Amino acid sequence: VQLPAFGGGLVQPGGSLRLSCAAYGFSLDYYTIGWFRQAPGKEREGVSCIRSSDHTTYYADSVKGRFTISRDNAKNTVYLQMNSLKPEDTAVYYCAVGTRGLVRLWPELYDYWGQGTLVTVSS
Repeated sequence: VQLPAFGGGLVQPGGSLRLSCAAYGFSLDYYTIGWFRQAPGKEREGVSCIRSSDHTTYYADSVKGRFTISRDNAKNTVYLQMNSLKPEDTAVYYCAVGTRGLVRLWPELYDYWGQGTLVTVSS
């Protein structure tokens, strides 16, 4: 099982980035996929998740209204569109797969964790 994340980079405050998480070795069709982030010196934080069965989504308050999670079944990929980025969004972002069907950002619900991509928001 591999879950590499792509799309990170340097962006100015107010800018946008789209991250993608591609699954290799299994289908995402039956699971909840979450995006998490960890900034230097800070604890891991849940950002957003989507349940594959009905596309129910959930967002952390810190990103609500700015970030949008979506999935492309044909590409077996989940995306995180990030708009109106702030310096406090700077972190390593990575995705995870949960098999329990719940749409929450509790790390214990997630069984597989991917490699991250660095997002830096700075002028």
